[in-house]
Amino acid sequence: MTERKKLTLKDIAKELGVSISTASRALKSHPDIAEETIRLVKEYAEKHHYVPNYLAVNFRKNKTFTIGLIVPELVHHFFSTVISGAIDEAKKQGYNILVSQSNDILADELTACQTMLGSSVDGLLISISNETMEGEHLNEFINEGRPIVQFDKITDQVKSPKVIVDDFEGAYQAVKHLIEMGYKKIAHMRGRLEVKNANDRCEGYQKALQDFGYGLNKEWVKNCVLINEKEGYDFAKELMESDNPPDAFFCITDLVAIGVMKYLKDHGFKIPSQVGVVGFSNWKLAEVVSPGLSSVEQHGYDMGKRATRLLIDLIKNHNLDSEETIQIKTKMIVRESSQMKGKNL
Repeated sequence: MTERKKLTLKDIAKELGVSISTASRALKSHPDIAEETIRLVKEYAEKHHYVPNYLAVNFRKNKTFTIGLIVPELVHHFFSTVISGAIDEAKKQGYNILVSQSNDILADELTACQTMLGSSVDGLLISISNETMEGEHLNEFINEGRPIVQFDKITDQVKSPKVIVDDFEGAYQAVKHLIEMGYKKIAHMRGRLEVKNANDRCEGYQKALQDFGYGLNKEWVKNCVLINEKEGYDFAKELMESDNPPDAFFCITDLVAIGVMKYLKDHGFKIPSQVGVVGFSNWKLAEVVSPGLSSVEQHGYDMGKRATRLLIDLIKNHNLDSEETIQIKTKMIVRESSQMKGKNL
């Protein structure tokens, strides 16, 4: 056998004097196989660059052991942590993940879904785009016997399990924190009106103001569409140059909050002694900007793991009827950007 020939499971079994089934189970670290056999098989497979023929195995089992995963953005701290959690859980259970992004555009999401269907994934994990209002393209998976789990951004138009964070409570705690730090005029850079998690965060913002005796100033609530740094900068400029500027900002995401902070620093406002800022998602960037950005932790890695575990259970049990909702608690991460108003750091 030359090194150029593709190594098969049969080759490994013959070389080591074990059965093909023993070699297969050893590669999967099956508990019934002796540790020494597992070691020998894995070392030989690695040395000779063995690549499992998943296509043949899956054909026999009428499964691809592949899960589709569609997110709005790949280059996004929150979604990258979700993907990491999903991949780790899938790998643990013997599944692969096919990842795609919608760019927060419905047309791209439709294309990604068709690609997933064409690739015969066993099930789909999806955080819908900001433009997705209906779910016919998602129901196609269920109609073909392939379960779906929605996470983070979801639609009630699709009857499927969902894994979400408590956006309402996370926003409530963020605004409560700002009030406790002495801020009285808190603006909110919210997300799109048609997006559920954006509405939940806005409701949490409003409830905190109400509970602490602050009225809602609708002029201080700005609707972000692109949810980017430029919108944060532009809305901060509009509000801070108005006749009644706020003294704090609660933002739909950390990226919008970074835009707010950039405007404030460019125009000589001191953070946090004059203006406080809190974001949402707890990007890695929140730790390294100056001053550090307070933010609401969404636990993306845990979300990815739990959503994947739930989907694989549905696949194994052939369950297309579940509408279970798993809600993950958020955590307020306090950094310099929202410390006591009037305190010079």
